[in-house]
Formats: sequence, C-alpha cells, structure tokens
Amino acid sequence: MQALSKLSTLPAPIREDERGVLRVSNTRVTLTMVLTAFQAGYSAEEIVLKYPTLSLIEVYSVIAYYLWNKEVFDEYLHKAEQEAQTIRNTIEQAYPTSDIRQRLLSQRR
Repeated sequence: MQALSKLSTLPAPIREDERGVLRVSNTRVTLTMVLTAFQAGYSAEEIVLKYPTLSLIEVYSVIAYYLWNKEVFDEYLHKAEQEAQTIRNTIEQAYPTSDIRQRLLSQRR
C-alpha cells in the first residue's frame, strides 16, 4: 500500500529534564500534569486550554503514547505521587498547621 509507506512515525514529544522529570516537548509542562488531567476526564482540547504552551498535536501524541505504554507510565505516575507525598510530609512536619489559627491571632494582637 503506497499511502501507508508515505506516513512518517514521529517520536512522542516527551523529554527528560536534568532532574529526571518528564516534560512535554520544550515546555515546562510535566507529563504528570497532562496525564493527571487526562485521567481526571479532561479532553485533549481542555488540556490545551489548561496549558496553552502545548499544542493539540502534542497532547494527542502524549495521550496516545501513554495509552500504548500504560503500565510504564502508571508506574512513573505512582512513583511521582509517592515522592510528592514524602515532600508534603516533610513540609508538614517542619511547619505544622495544627495551631496556625492561634499563632496568626497572637501575631495580630
């Protein structure tokens, strides 16, 4: 089939930054941000509205690549969520919020 042979296969627009975070193309938008929005039910068009530095082609490509490699990316997302929870716990321990109302009121006086 001649038409099929003319199609080009492009790599997914995903890159790894210097800290090991996966980002979409040359933007600061992380793969986690796009996939979390997709998993929450956002359409590709809504994701582009949410992150206007992305193109519709990039978002569709990322979604397709995710669906083709779901297990790998689900593991990546799970690891990212675990790391985020560890950071949240560290911050909450360093800066407890249990008595924040009293501290703010005492500073006001």
